[in-house]
Amino acid sequence: MTAAQLSLITTGALLGGLLLLGLSLQLGWRRNQARWPHHALFFAVCLGTGCSLMLTIHAGLQGWALAPALILLLTMPRTRPGSASHWQRAVLVALAYTVGAWISW
Repeated sequence: MTAAQLSLITTGALLGGLLLLGLSLQLGWRRNQARWPHHALFFAVCLGTGCSLMLTIHAGLQGWALAPALILLLTMPRTRPGSASHWQRAVLVALAYTVGAWISW
């Protein structure tokens, strides 16, 4: 397994955790305790997506396919938790990352 593939898998797992934690926040589960880990995971996913993009391009793969996911992450609306614009963007990020990782693999 190459470093690019390991980065793609790790970032995908972090993104899955971020989505699950966001869903738990949406449902009201331990809202005050889960908020800072959600933001920390968001930062880790942004960093991981950027690293994955660079590693896949460096490996000669089609890393450009991860650019839409990174753009969507960096333009995530900073709104009230649970708002439609926030969770809809999160779903788009997950779809863009999944397609981008599949193309880049």
